[in-house]
Amino acid sequence: MIYLVTGGARSGKSTFAESLYKDTLDVVYIATSKVYDREMEERVKLHRLNRPSQWRTYEGNYNLCSSLDNEKNYLLDCITVLTSNIMFDLSKDAEYIDPSLQQKIEDTVYDEVKNLIDAVNQRKYNLVMVTNEVGNSIVPEHHISRVFRDIQGRINQRLAKLSDEVYLVCCGIPVKIK
Repeated sequence: MIYLVTGGARSGKSTFAESLYKDTLDVVYIATSKVYDREMEERVKLHRLNRPSQWRTYEGNYNLCSSLDNEKNYLLDCITVLTSNIMFDLSKDAEYIDPSLQQKIEDTVYDEVKNLIDAVNQRKYNLVMVTNEVGNSIVPEHHISRVFRDIQGRINQRLAKLSDEVYLVCCGIPVKIK
């Protein structure tokens, strides 16, 4: 089964996603965060403390399929951070991204996740993916923020189509939308 869990920042997405594997020990947690500062370091520590110690962690943004092993359950947290990391890896300009590069970023992120979905489906494993619903706010002021929002929104749409179940989490309450 492929699950997509979306919602706003601090909506309870990760908590809900982890609860889908509540009594499961053979889980690989695919972490996409890069630790750049102390605050992010604290967030990562808290996430690790809140999940079972038996879960294996894979850290990375590329070649996500290399996380696959004997475990049957995978949790990718989160696609939004994956998008951000790949966007800044591929773009040397923090102020402007031309349309062709925007498409390359979107395709790179989508291909990474799609390859993982295909491999999980082929092995009959389970995958829970976490992403942010970034389009429910005001139009961002800066070009780079609008580009990010647009890319992430399109990726979410594409991944929702590939998912067996999709949940929107709001105020800690998951709502099944597919």
